[in-house]
Amino acid sequence: MMFSTYLQLIILCTISTLKTCTSLNLSIIPFDEAFVPLYGSQTITLSNDGKSVQISMNEWSASGSGFVSRYPYNHGLFTASIKLPNNTYSAGVVATFYLQNNELMRDEIDFEFLGHIEGEKWVLQTNVYGNGSIHRGREERYTLPFDPSKDFHYYSIFWNSGRVIFYVDEWPIREVKNVESMGGDFPSKPMYVYGTIWDGSNWATHNGKYRVDLQRGPFVTGYSFIINGCSLDPFDSTPFGCDVVLPSGILSFAERQKMNWYRTWLMTYSYCDDVDRYPGSLPECRVEGPGMQPEFFTRVSG
Repeated sequence: MMFSTYLQLIILCTISTLKTCTSLNLSIIPFDEAFVPLYGSQTITLSNDGKSVQISMNEWSASGSGFVSRYPYNHGLFTASIKLPNNTYSAGVVATFYLQNNELMRDEIDFEFLGHIEGEKWVLQTNVYGNGSIHRGREERYTLPFDPSKDFHYYSIFWNSGRVIFYVDEWPIREVKNVESMGGDFPSKPMYVYGTIWDGSNWATHNGKYRVDLQRGPFVTGYSFIINGCSLDPFDSTPFGCDVVLPSGILSFAERQKMNWYRTWLMTYSYCDDVDRYPGSLPECRVEGPGMQPEFFTRVSG
């Protein structure tokens, strides 16, 4: 049995709205022009036209595989169209789309899909940290209101100096503002784009209760790419292709209503509610209603 996940990345779209961005007919850039293998090169396979790539995890390559962009990127809108494995068991298999800089005090913005067991809801995790604050994880988890193995769906990260916004199918689900109380934990340094597949058995599905079964593999993830925006040469730190105007990322009243609905009904875990992990809560969290909510999340009535 084969498990397949397909992603089409639209990286650093520079249109004023996400809806406009994801509907653009932009040309797909060849993989070799934008990315290089990160690990597991023996299980990375390019398509004949070089515009898509498959990475996989199997019995002979249990550590999985991944790729990374050739250059780091400044603030922008990053979108992946993803179709997850349509199978009965992919527990522990973590598929990712994220931004990160490979520094000791690194920044990171994550989308992580945490495996699946037939009959259960699919779980998506987001996380943000900056300046090496990995011991102060700001994870949130959500059940998806659709079966992501049946069709492609958009997952987007908007990132500028003031905020990070996560979207699912153009629907905002989380906003992280660069508030003073976060100190240096907000991601602020140029980051690379990553796609990986790996074994997260120790924690991913029901906190590690269900583990990867490689005999049900191979687990294959496919990607194709569109890049339009500003990147940095890591050797001279000089931006190129920067004749772009990024959107402000300010959510409208209607968008905040949508975000409020999503978080009220589909969010299953927030670090701000985890009193065992953070007895005093992190400084940007505050009491609001029945539980703790991040300072940067604004509830909208109606």
